Formats: sequence, C-alpha cells, structure tokens
Amino acid sequence: MVDIFLNYYDYFLVGARTTVLISLITVFFGFILGCLISFMKLSKNKLLHGFAGIYVTVIRGTPMLVQLYIVYLQTDFIPFPETTVLGVALDRALPCAIALSINSSAYVAEVIRSGIQAVDSGQGEAARSLGMTKKQAMLHIIMPQAIKNILPAIGNEFITMIKETSIIQYLGVGDIMYNNGIVITNTYNPLPCYYISAIIYLVLTSVLGKGINIFERRLQRSDRK
Repeated sequence: MVDIFLNYYDYFLVGARTTVLISLITVFFGFILGCLISFMKLSKNKLLHGFAGIYVTVIRGTPMLVQLYIVYLQTDFIPFPETTVLGVALDRALPCAIALSINSSAYVAEVIRSGIQAVDSGQGEAARSLGMTKKQAMLHIIMPQAIKNILPAIGNEFITMIKETSIIQYLGVGDIMYNNGIVITNTYNPLPCYYISAIIYLVLTSVLGKGINIFERRLQRSDRK
C-alpha cells in the first residue's frame, strides 16, 4: 500500500482537491437555494409552502445517483465550457455541482427552517411591537440568533458532501474515487487503493469535524458572554 501511494500519490492528491472543490461549490449553492426553499416553506402562501414541501419530499426521497443522472441528461443541451479550473473539467463538473447542490439544498432547507423556528416566537413579536416590519424582524432579530444553530449543521453538511461526492466518478469527474480507479487499472491491485482512498476520506472528514467542533465551542462561549 505504501509503495502504491508513493508512486501514485499525485493521482490521490488531485482527486482530493477535486473532491473538496466540488463539495465547497455544492454546499455554497446548496445553502443559497436552501435558504430560498426554507423561506418558501415558512411562508403563509399556500402555493409557495406546498411547492417547498413537495421539493423537499422528492429530493430527500430519491437517490442522489438518480438525481445526478437526471440533471446530467436534462442539461445535455447546455453548452458547458470545455475548459478546466484547478484541473477540474467544467463540462462534466458543472452538471455534478448542480445535481449535488439541489440535493444538498433540500437538507439545508430543513436545517434553516428548524433553526429559525428554534428562536422564541416572542422575539419576533417584540420586534414588531417596536415598529419593525416582519422582514426587518427576520433580518435583524431572528436570523442573527438562528444562524448560531444553523452554521454548525451546515459544517456537518459539508462533511457529508465530502463523502457523497464519490458518486461523481460515474460521470468521469476526477475525484478521489475516479483517480482511485485509474491507479487500480495501472497496478491491478485494488484493495490497497481502496484503503488509501478510505484513509484520505477519513483524514478530510476528521480535520473538518475537528474544525467544526472548535467553531461550536467558540459559539457557545460567545453565548455565555
């Protein structure tokens, strides 16, 4: 296993970079879309509320791999740029990022919704009694408190996405697992390659998890001040 890593470490490192990059893009746009879906679900408008409920149910109730292929085939008519950014081919990576962002948004929407609802309803009522509009109360009173509940969960979503991005190998995106397959083809020795990939995933998620734990402790200390 050590010999394989020393001879092919560049494949694994490039794959790790691609995995982290796709995960960052996914969580960023998933957060933006998730915010929109969560506000729609909290809306008193029955049409918006109903759409958001169906969206979350469908996305959370179907496999990510199926969603990936649907988005890839559905966006086949879009002329994605045939160029690379940081070694990532955009024509294949962008459909993956879209599919993963859509999937992530359904889970993020529920995180945001629960974070907002966790804030005491009296906070919003007190703000409106002081002359604030509902929008101002949400922006200046409720969201700053809800964000402390939301951010750690978004960090956990990033960790989850690091692992979930392994499915993009099926569309030829050079993530950890795709490059793992290249090394297997070259060495005809699959088991050590899978051990190496597992260790890389473990290191990435462990480091991120440790960072999230530190961030949560700082948030808790700021609440006590």
